[in-house]
Amino acid sequence: MHVGEGRETGGRGRAGSRGTQADRRARSREALLESAARGLSRFGYGNLVLEQVARDAGYTRGALYHQFKDKQDLTLAAMEWVYATWTQEVGSHVERERDPAAALLVLARRHAVFCRRDIARVAMALRLEFAEQDHPVGREVEQGYEELLQICARLIEAGREAGSIPAGPPVRTLALAFVGAIEGTVIALAGRVPYDEPLVAAAAAGVLGLDPRDAASSSSAEPGGER
Repeated sequence: MHVGEGRETGGRGRAGSRGTQADRRARSREALLESAARGLSRFGYGNLVLEQVARDAGYTRGALYHQFKDKQDLTLAAMEWVYATWTQEVGSHVERERDPAAALLVLARRHAVFCRRDIARVAMALRLEFAEQDHPVGREVEQGYEELLQICARLIEAGREAGSIPAGPPVRTLALAFVGAIEGTVIALAGRVPYDEPLVAAAAAGVLGLDPRDAASSSSAEPGGER
């Protein structure tokens, strides 16, 4: 009985140690993913140097390879991390809007603010780099782009049914134009804070057939979204 109790106590000690190690591992993974996202946004996949990613995150290259087997593995994980961050900072606010047209304008505004971050251009950079290539990273980028289009298409369709978005081109065509307007305006206005946010919303509204002046003058995203 005493032996059993000793093992239980020792097991708790080891569990506590493992918990601390797991926390450290999670923190290092987060730092490496953010560093990789910054590097991919700036340099793309082909020019990403893993040693630099590790150094910028404050870790060694060995620490990086302890968590990611190669550049592709790191890139796919970084993309997933960026998508999750986008969902938290943009998508969660879109879901709170009851009116589909208002939700689309929130998406435009929040996305503009999100794109001020140095991690935000991962998808755009990689989509251009892997265009017309059959590559795991390229396929992941296209899947993420398709999911965004589907979100926009569902909102457009719901807005037309509710009467808040006027009839016009086919839903998917309009969704493509909506996403294109957001991405193009964000790129053109990079660094033009605070004008980027209302102008992206105005461009998005124009594509939807709404009054761009109303979209541009509506309340802006919360300051907490800026980084």
